[in-house]
Amino acid sequence: MSETQPPPTAGPEADAVTGRKEVNRNPRRDNSRLSSVTTAIHLLKTYTQEEDELGISELAKRLGVAKSTVHRLATALLEEGFLQQNPENGRYRLGVGLFSLGSLVRARLDVTAESKHILNELREKTQENVRLAVLERQSVVFLHDFESPQTLRLRSGTGQLRPAFCTAEGLCLLSGLREAEMAKFMHYPRPARTAKTITDETELRSRIRRVKTQGYATEDEDCDEGTRCIAAPIYNGDGRIVAALGVAGPRVRIRKSQFPRMAPLVIEAALQVSQRLGYSRHQPLYI
Repeated sequence: MSETQPPPTAGPEADAVTGRKEVNRNPRRDNSRLSSVTTAIHLLKTYTQEEDELGISELAKRLGVAKSTVHRLATALLEEGFLQQNPENGRYRLGVGLFSLGSLVRARLDVTAESKHILNELREKTQENVRLAVLERQSVVFLHDFESPQTLRLRSGTGQLRPAFCTAEGLCLLSGLREAEMAKFMHYPRPARTAKTITDETELRSRIRRVKTQGYATEDEDCDEGTRCIAAPIYNGDGRIVAALGVAGPRVRIRKSQFPRMAPLVIEAALQVSQRLGYSRHQPLYI
């Protein structure tokens, strides 16, 4: 016998049952918003080095849309800093807001390129996985994860995400946040991943402050069972923390008693990457 499915519940009644707020009631309106976003992206991509200033009429012609549409999008992009307007002729050019976004991407590309050789050297010294991580909202993402040459080793996590609050690299990255950013981060849930995961905000903040005083963070099966890690922050030329470098391995090989001995190696490697990004050992840190 085939299983009988209940009839679909009407929209408003479904809301009352599930308690969920209905989203996208009007598909046409949603499509209109997507179309506007796409048109705005195409507008920005219209500019070239040869044509760095364009007026509303020329933009409308190239995009194949009404002048009123282009004017509305240009006004919104102007308010966000993605466009600038020449007061002499009224034409628009790309704004510094795009430069700021591009700088974030550039910083990631720079730290990825500049760290590769140093990470490989650290892997040879420690014989463990060596990782490079950056903060992505509430998580860390591994831009590099060079596997240990030993038979028993952690699987590479390159490109993977881990919760920032329970990883050594994440604690280093969180130590570079301003208080407003930290408060926003703490607002999000922090589910335990293992029996050792620290979720209490007071204790977590204490661990983050400790990174600032000792220069490194440790992880003892906080994120993944059987895994330990020690990490140090990487600074850019402005003294800001932009990444973290970590050495991770199985607990049967990395003993907690080894952390103090490994710390100088990790800190020195992170400092070498920082110096390649323009950081000076004696300059003040951005806190």
